[in-house]
Amino acid sequence: MTEQPDEPSIEARTETPWTATGPDSPTLPEDLLLLLFQPESGVVAGETTLFYVLAGAALADLALHESVAVTTTRAGAITVEAVRDKPPPSDEILLSAWEYVSDTPRGVQTVVPAIGPGLRHLLLERLIARGDIRRDSRKVFGFFRTTVLKDSRNGRRAGLLEEVRDVLVDRAEPTARIAALAALLWASGTLPQFDPQIPWTSAVIDRAREMERGNWGAGAAGEAVARTMTAVIVNSIISTTAVASSHQ
Repeated sequence: MTEQPDEPSIEARTETPWTATGPDSPTLPEDLLLLLFQPESGVVAGETTLFYVLAGAALADLALHESVAVTTTRAGAITVEAVRDKPPPSDEILLSAWEYVSDTPRGVQTVVPAIGPGLRHLLLERLIARGDIRRDSRKVFGFFRTTVLKDSRNGRRAGLLEEVRDVLVDRAEPTARIAALAALLWASGTLPQFDPQIPWTSAVIDRAREMERGNWGAGAAGEAVARTMTAVIVNSIISTTAVASSHQ
């Protein structure tokens, strides 16, 4: 019998000093889901492998704050473990991911299916509560009502997309956070769907691969450790989603 990964807790905790980027600020998984939301159709791009990349975003967020460490075993397996001399995250979703690797290092392929399922719903509710996406209803066939998702037009998604576009198209020097977001967007396999805002060209593909490899430029030089860990995580997610897609 195959042993199933332990389910991490998602209960809220209090009195923990670490935050994602500041009080009440969006986490990297929230930003990624907001970008993947397609305002024209009201759907989320890349649904079939969505939980892989959302889990990867949670790990990358922890890596950016040096709350997890990524190592490669002699056999070539990639493991993630919590950094114990730093306070745990206060964000409940990131805390659940941190706690899952706090007792023992775990392989990325074990962590992702453990923390990924269920993230879509939790993150979507946050985006709605924050006012980035709104839930609406409409009639089908004149009398059936169905729930639809719409862009709130508060400008946050457009702003994120513009920052990613600046990096991928104009080769602007990214912050570590936007570089990680661009790399995760590339890992999701949905980048072609952002054309024409982000043109699907060979130059953009090459630039996205630079983000994937952790080549973030001098502006992120102070984030060397996080850059390396995020690159390892993103590459693992790309491999995992490729395998998952081939079995569908």
